[in-house]
Amino acid sequence: MADEKKKLTKAEPAKFKGRFTKAIGRRKTATARVRLYQGDGLIMINGTEAGKYFTEEELLAIINQPLKSAGLLKDFNLSINIAGGGKKGQAEAVRHGIARALLLINPELRASFKVKGWITRDARKKERKKPGLKKARRAPQWAKR
Repeated sequence: MADEKKKLTKAEPAKFKGRFTKAIGRRKTATARVRLYQGDGLIMINGTEAGKYFTEEELLAIINQPLKSAGLLKDFNLSINIAGGGKKGQAEAVRHGIARALLLINPELRASFKVKGWITRDARKKERKKPGLKKARRAPQWAKR
C-alpha cells in the first residue's frame, strides 16, 4: 500500500528513447545541452517540465521561438540539461541550443534563424572588476582639494 502511494505522488521524469540530435547552446555563463527526439512536443529541463522550471511566460516564449518559427512545435520532444547563469541567460542558452539542433535536422532554416540572431552565440559577459576601481569601470569620486 505504501509503495503504491509513493508511485502516485512521486513524479518520474520522462525517459526519452531512440535516436536524437544534440547541440549545445550558450549565453553569458549558462550552458544548455539540448537533445531533440521525435515526439509530440514534451520539453523536459533538468528532469522537470519546462512550465515548472521556467515559471514566467516570457522565458517559455523565448524557449519556444525557434520551434514556432520552424512550425515544429509539436514534432519533437526535448531533453535539456542546463548549468550556470540566471534564468534569463539559461532561457537564451536553450533557445541557442534548440536553434542549432534544428539546423542539423533542416539546414534550410539557417537563413531565417540567422536574421533573428538565434544561431550566433551572444558572447556578452559581465566585465571583470579592475584594481583601484569600485566596479569594472566606476572610479572613486575625485576631489580637487
